[in-house]
Amino acid sequence: MPEADPADEDPEVEQVVLLSDDGQAIGVADKAEVHTAATPLHQAFSCFISDADGRVLLTRRALGKKTWPGVWTNALCGHPAPGEPIAAAVHRRAAEELGCRLEDLDTVLPAFRYQATDASGVVENEICPVFTARLAGDLAPLPEEVAEHAWVEPTALDVAVAAVPFMFSPWMREEWQLLRAAQQG
Repeated sequence: MPEADPADEDPEVEQVVLLSDDGQAIGVADKAEVHTAATPLHQAFSCFISDADGRVLLTRRALGKKTWPGVWTNALCGHPAPGEPIAAAVHRRAAEELGCRLEDLDTVLPAFRYQATDASGVVENEICPVFTARLAGDLAPLPEEVAEHAWVEPTALDVAVAAVPFMFSPWMREEWQLLRAAQQG
């Protein structure tokens, strides 16, 4: 069978980078087909965005999302395209998903990794560096991605995550606790 010519690939088909257990890239797969009950380990990222007042942006995932629809989470998550630097992917997704620009992007949990299964049985299995950034300008979230959003004081988020953990995505809960421990440590 002849190899596929990358020029023939549909630019609208989003791909994710598949990873070995030690985090090395071993291939690519279509994002729409990779998230199943047996999701392979792949590259992702997660970003917490704050405003000039130090509040944290939370987003509620759109109800049409394949995984964790309607769940509150951090500002944005996504997957770098094959060959795309992760920081560039964070900026790209901020523009696409939230209609915003970021400044002061910083990697805060470079080796974060998690696996979680949502109520539908779809598994997330990601090496997911966590970033922080500040909002530069306004927000214009895409309704297909974000059902609603809110700015929250960090101490209020601490209380909410502890009191009602099921309201938040599993990755966000774990990332937030690690991030806060690092900030207070």
